[in-house]
Amino acid sequence: MPQPSAAALKPRKQPRQTRSKVTVDAIFEATIQVLLSDGPRRLTTTRVAERAGVSVGTLYQYYPNKQALLYAVLQRHLARVAEAVEAAARATHHARLSAMVAAVVGAFVHAKTERVDEARALYGVASELDSTELVQAVGRRNRTAISAMLATASDARFDDLALIAFMFSAAMAGPTRAMLEGGASSTMLRALPGHLGSLCLGYLQREAVSP
Repeated sequence: MPQPSAAALKPRKQPRQTRSKVTVDAIFEATIQVLLSDGPRRLTTTRVAERAGVSVGTLYQYYPNKQALLYAVLQRHLARVAEAVEAAARATHHARLSAMVAAVVGAFVHAKTERVDEARALYGVASELDSTELVQAVGRRNRTAISAMLATASDARFDDLALIAFMFSAAMAGPTRAMLEGGASSTMLRALPGHLGSLCLGYLQREAVSP
């Protein structure tokens, strides 16, 4: 897939009214379905429009090309993950490390596995598109939220919060991606939050300086 310019990835307009939002939601859902059935290389705007029950012209009102559509779907997915992490982190300010880890890891894994088919399909999209800037921006959001949370921990403090937050975030993302791309069973995915929690909490406890 040729790499488009940043301008080519921008939507033509954003849905404002309820009817427009419903249309875009249908287009996004159809995009996931076509990705799963045909893969990113065979996906076309015509197939997506047919699956969504809209005209190609309607799709083009929002997204000028296939790459812009895929980018928008990926952006929405990553934004949901970041929002889940941010909410969990805010809710556990001033808690103990164990509660912080359980909340953030649980929120992250839930956001990534609530729609396993979507997450698996979009890992492929991320590798096809030049999504580096988007992925990095979401990573910064996660790390900022985690760093702010850890700074308030009631039972530990850290000398280098930026590094600690980076490692914590990466420790969640790596195994989760490996499981999803590796086709892990539903049993393994259900066990993932507990194992990730043990991994992240052990790391944080080792690096923490008792207050």
